[in-house]
Amino acid sequence: MSDRYRTIAAPSEGLYKDKGSRFLSFAFEVDSPEQAMEQVNVFRKKYHDARHVCFAYSVGVEQPQTRAGDDGEPSGTAGRPILGQISSYGLNNVLIIVVRYFGGILLGTGGLTVAYKTAASEALAAATIVEKTLETTLTVSCDYLSINDLMKLVKEEKLPVTDPVYDQTCRLCIRCPQSDRDRLVARLEKIESLRIEHES
Repeated sequence: MSDRYRTIAAPSEGLYKDKGSRFLSFAFEVDSPEQAMEQVNVFRKKYHDARHVCFAYSVGVEQPQTRAGDDGEPSGTAGRPILGQISSYGLNNVLIIVVRYFGGILLGTGGLTVAYKTAASEALAAATIVEKTLETTLTVSCDYLSINDLMKLVKEEKLPVTDPVYDQTCRLCIRCPQSDRDRLVARLEKIESLRIEHES
């Protein structure tokens, strides 16, 4: 299982014009389909005077969830070409929205497909592509007498720790690559009194 994936570092924008129509494109990193659709709804309100607000997203790494929306354009001429650009760039956890202002001249299905594909490509061309690691967070707790064993393991594995609480019962959050999760849990379970309380 690979826990590395490519996405964009920050929101980016593009623009494509054809026969008076303007295609404004916007790319975002998203973590869930719900977050993607919230952003789409924000844009539909913001650009309420536009003829179409089309989109596509791919969320997830192992088995990505994808969705494409044509928003009234002929079926397959908007969302699918946008999604195709996300795929051709090899990206995950990305949403692209393309806002169309109609210029009065029909482009035909072929022209629309080219327009939405190019607009999406322009937004991605303006983006910085980064590689990230898919991580999981384990919230663990143990008795105070076992904290030295836990911290020794954390230091050996070079694991980031957040929200530590050192009391009679010690608690902290550990982040690790998903591909290391099972091996790490096996090591943690050997520590006396340690409990994994939560995983996210």
